[in-house]
Formats: sequence, structure tokens, C-alpha cells
Amino acid sequence: MRCTASIAILCLTLLPMLASAEPTKGDRLFTLAGSGSSDTDFDNNTASVSFDLGKFYSTSTAFGLRQSIGFADTNDNSSWSGASRFFGDYHFNAGDWRPFVGANLGGIYGDDVDETFFAGPELGVKYYVLPRTYITVQTEYQIFFDNADEAESNFDDGAWAYSAGIGFNF
Repeated sequence: MRCTASIAILCLTLLPMLASAEPTKGDRLFTLAGSGSSDTDFDNNTASVSFDLGKFYSTSTAFGLRQSIGFADTNDNSSWSGASRFFGDYHFNAGDWRPFVGANLGGIYGDDVDETFFAGPELGVKYYVLPRTYITVQTEYQIFFDNADEAESNFDDGAWAYSAGIGFNF
């Protein structure tokens, strides 16, 4: 009887923490996202997967590492590419919705890719479907450069990257 009461008290104590969609300082995050495309004959195909691994340094601010890996298979060629970058995001508290803005800095590499650095802003939104589980969509604008002097002149030649996925706070 005493053990059952202890377990009940422990569950009731943890319930508010589990019911909150707001990350707490020290929470870690993991997000898995993917995308793909094919032409109508499935002759030209692309697929990519990315993951974020980070930590909340406050209830609003998270920093981490994002890794993306892509594969393209066309009539002429098959190739892969990767991108590794650090990110920092500020999350706005809107209940289960958590819009965020941030920035990233990293590099791109692989077959048929000009290996270079990139940086840029990002924005997105997380929607908590469960207290510590969310779906997310985001976009980032990537400005490519080999040195700091090129970053400003290459701003108009950047690329947009989009992703959708699922994530967890733990």
C-alpha cells in the first residue's frame, strides 16, 4: 500500500512537467526531417534527411548542430551531398505553437557540389502534438562564401532550404 501511494505521489508531482509544452532550461532537442522529389517517370529522383541535436539554454533559446545528407539519382548521374551547420534559435511562446527565428553557420560538401561555407537566417514553427513531441516546418536562407569578403556580395545568389519533420524534447 505504501509503495502504491509513493508511486501515485511521484506521478502527480511529475504531471505538471509532462503537461507543459514549454521546453525548460537544460532540455535537449532532437528533430528528424526529410524530403524527396521525383519526375513523373521516376527517372530523376532526390531524397534528403536531416537531424538537429541541440540544447535549450533558456525556455526560449536553443543552440545545436544540424546535419543534412542528400542523394540525387538522374538519368546521367548519381551523387550525394552533405551540409553541417551550427544553429541558434529563439522560440516565442504561443502555447502549443512555438514560432522561432534564428541563424546558422556551416559548410556544404559532396559530389557535384562546390565545397564552401554558408550562413544565413532561419525561421519556422513547432507545434507540440504531445507535451514533449512536436512537428515542425522551417526554412533557411543560405548565403555561400569562401571568405568573409564574399558573404555580402553573394547575398543575392543564396539558396532556400525547406524542411518538415518531427522532434522531441528530452
